[in-house]
Amino acid sequence: MAIMRYEPWGLLTQLQKELEQMRGDAAREGSSATAEWVPAVDIKEEPDKFVLLADLPGVKPEEIDISMENGVLTIKGEKKTETKTEKEGYKRVERTYGSFYRRFSLPDTANPNAISAVSKHGVLEIVIPKRESVQPKKINVTLTE
Repeated sequence: MAIMRYEPWGLLTQLQKELEQMRGDAAREGSSATAEWVPAVDIKEEPDKFVLLADLPGVKPEEIDISMENGVLTIKGEKKTETKTEKEGYKRVERTYGSFYRRFSLPDTANPNAISAVSKHGVLEIVIPKRESVQPKKINVTLTE
């Protein structure tokens, strides 16, 4: 067993370094066109299914890879957009590239064999039905005298 020196401020120093690194990353990004990005995702649970909505503007459906393994849903892909503006005296081209990778742990109630996905107007909707056997069953209470 190795002897380690106790540093009471070690965790605080580590936290400070991580915050500075995050702040530095944000300062370097500076614009909305970043090399790596994380799409916003909403998840809601309904009585018979889970619905995941991911904002993926500019990402074509064929550039999205969705997989399910060991209770983990993975969404990954790459965004490639290019905007050209040509007017008298100048030409402007903006390119946005970036890959994304999101993972979500699903409960045992999710049915991995019936997952469906639809992309419409830059929003990816993934529907994950619940298993039939785990649907809540209503039990009526009767009055006895």
